[in-house]
Formats: sequence, structure tokens, C-alpha cells
Amino acid sequence: MRQTIQTDRAPAAIGPYVQAVRIGDLVFTSGSIPLTLDGSLVEGDVAVQTEQAMANLAAVLEAAGTSLAFAVKTTCFLADMNDFAAFNEVYARWVGDAKPARSTVQVARLPKDALVEVECVAALPPG
Repeated sequence: MRQTIQTDRAPAAIGPYVQAVRIGDLVFTSGSIPLTLDGSLVEGDVAVQTEQAMANLAAVLEAAGTSLAFAVKTTCFLADMNDFAAFNEVYARWVGDAKPARSTVQVARLPKDALVEVECVAALPPG
């Protein structure tokens, strides 16, 4: 059964998509960029923007009944691969020991000219 996940603790979708979809025991998030709740892009370097993107992602996962501790795969998009180390430092704090499978790629451009975007597939906790 497909369930749409929507929370007011993360920015609303800025297009024809939802924050996440839960199917069975899996949650698939849309990409999380560094927006505030009012939809404004957070100003700052990639570390500042990654912090906001990960906070948004965590809020969506929580609304779906899971967390980054149950992340099985993330896909990370950077506007500049030279920001990899700074991004990785913040990302590592958020995922902790979970260490999901991950892809990280540089892209030509992200929505709202963000420096980072992260999407996730997470399992629901047992029980």
C-alpha cells in the first residue's frame, strides 16, 4: 500500500512531488535541499547548507516513522565536488554508525541554486 508522507516540520515540495512515499517497509524520500520552512534557501557554504538539508531529511523520515539510523541508501548531489570533504563531515555526523550505501555525484545545477541535495531510502524500524 502506498502512503504519501507530508510533514510541516520540513519545507513543502516546490513542484509536483511529495516529501516522501512509504511502500511496505520502505520509505523513499524526495531530494532534500537546504530550504527553511518558509521555502527560502539557507545562505552559506556547503557545510551550512548540508546541515539544513540533513535536518529537513531527518524530519521527513521521522514523519514516516523511521530515521537516518535505518537509512539503507542515500544519493547525494553536489554543485561542486571540491566541497566533498566539507559535505562529508556534516553528513557523517547525521548518519552516525548507520553508514548507508551511498552515491555522491557532481551536478550542473540544483533547484534554487543550492549547493547540495540528499535523497534517501530507509527501512522502517522492526516491530
